[in-house]
Amino acid sequence: MLYVWLKSLHLIFMVSWFAGILYMVRLFIYHVEARKKPENEKTILTGQFKIMEKRLWYIISWPAMILTTLFGIWMLVENQALLQQGFMHIKLTLVFGLILYHMGLHSIFLKLQKEQGNYTSERLRILNEVGTMFLVSIIFVIIMKNSFDWIYGLIGFFGLGILLMILIKAYKKYRQKHEK
Repeated sequence: MLYVWLKSLHLIFMVSWFAGILYMVRLFIYHVEARKKPENEKTILTGQFKIMEKRLWYIISWPAMILTTLFGIWMLVENQALLQQGFMHIKLTLVFGLILYHMGLHSIFLKLQKEQGNYTSERLRILNEVGTMFLVSIIFVIIMKNSFDWIYGLIGFFGLGILLMILIKAYKKYRQKHEK
């Protein structure tokens, strides 16, 4: 019964973590775009985005990441047989990558809080899709487990990445056309 509670809490905080990091990058995009506004509008908007980013990052994203990780480790302690499964090795590798992604976002967060960094909204949009790719990959690995054909999984992963890049480029062209 303890394992089911741990799994439930792990999933709840995982959803919160992903919500936090995906929304954080959207805030970064709006923050960077606000820098191009007239001075009075820029000052108000960037100030508001800094507050929103700070609250989201420290009240939701960081605690959710820590709790997701703690409940995940506790689940592995309770069911050590999972560590013998190939799918779990892949999941843990993806989670390690997700933690590195989180740390990278933290670096961007700190720079934007100081109004530093030369980030473009296009670059940040691409970065936002990296989080989506982690989400999709981790979910597929866990749901499909050992029945998952990793060749097709890799093709699907990179196919999704290419599709997202194409959509980002198309959206950029659409925005440029309609902003004029």
